[in-house]
Amino acid sequence: MFPWKDRPLKKKLKQMLDHKDIPTFSSEEQSWIAEIRSDVKLKNRNNVSRTEAYWDFYTKHPEMHWALLAHLVSRNAGWNMTDLKGEHLSQLLTAREQTDFFLFLERGNWLIFQDAYPQLLLLDKSIKLNRSLTHLLPAFGVSSFMVPLWDHYIQSDDSSLITRALIVNEQHYIENRVIQNPHYKNTVTDTVLFKLQDLLNMNHILIPYTTPSLKQRKLFGHSVHHFSSLEERIRFGKELYDLLYSIQSRLSQVLEWAKYHPHTGSRKDYWPALYNDVRERVPHKLETPLEKPCNIHGNEARFFSPTLGRAWDDQIAEPAEQEDWFTHLKQLHFLNDNIKRQDGDILPLYCESIEKLEFALVAKKALRKKEEESELN
Repeated sequence: MFPWKDRPLKKKLKQMLDHKDIPTFSSEEQSWIAEIRSDVKLKNRNNVSRTEAYWDFYTKHPEMHWALLAHLVSRNAGWNMTDLKGEHLSQLLTAREQTDFFLFLERGNWLIFQDAYPQLLLLDKSIKLNRSLTHLLPAFGVSSFMVPLWDHYIQSDDSSLITRALIVNEQHYIENRVIQNPHYKNTVTDTVLFKLQDLLNMNHILIPYTTPSLKQRKLFGHSVHHFSSLEERIRFGKELYDLLYSIQSRLSQVLEWAKYHPHTGSRKDYWPALYNDVRERVPHKLETPLEKPCNIHGNEARFFSPTLGRAWDDQIAEPAEQEDWFTHLKQLHFLNDNIKRQDGDILPLYCESIEKLEFALVAKKALRKKEEESELN
């Protein structure tokens, strides 16, 4: 549970609500701020560069659990982006729908990085200088909520609490900027397609790992079913974090897999027997759907899953909207660790989603063929 008995921490959080002063910085501090902004901009080019940056930071600071969690979730965001140009969705969605979904995913991925990565870089600099630089957080538009939490982390090394705090912060950060944003509500979150996330295969977070004895690729993970709900996304993040760190031997295998499989955006990264980054099946050709797609054999055509660079161009992002989501102490209840333990058995649900996509695509092709035959007659 959140340490309510830690009155100094709660008092500092209350002070942040009562006094939101405009800070001033020395010339040296302004130089650090400019340096961090430059680094963030460089690494916020696209999903692949963000995902790599999270991993690089984690390898330097493995005590920062959130960086690993962000790396793995960002991999999934990239796979969802390329799915829109992949085997199934490129033929099930219109070009406009594909673009709208991509821009929605890209905006969330970009926003979280530009908010969280400066926090990580300030931590790194604080460690190097052996003094806290949390007073610089407002220079990057970071919520006042995070300042006392980072101070607490620097003093306590409480990896679990700072991870929960970052989960709470980032989901609040994208709530009004993306999820409740009128533009994205009209083009994505209020659409029928978004409500069919199970079918679209976009509600699973997959975490690959390799068993050293059998040298097999395996998956575990978790699913979110009410993405538009802030509370549900926060609970999901905390449960995924708990799942990731629940078995230390498996965590080591996750790290081993991630180390030797750089993120490209293609699902081939974790399942080359099922996916390829070049097209093997003929688009629009009517075929029998694979009823058990996860049991695909080497002599069968694999599903197309392009790399991010082939699927989408880098985007020029609009600046983040300036607002602080932390408005009252009641929001602290999100820091509680009251979660439901997950078993991580994601493979049956994931394979079922692919099977649904197969049948949906074949049905659409059959309908198109019937319409073409009717036009000829």
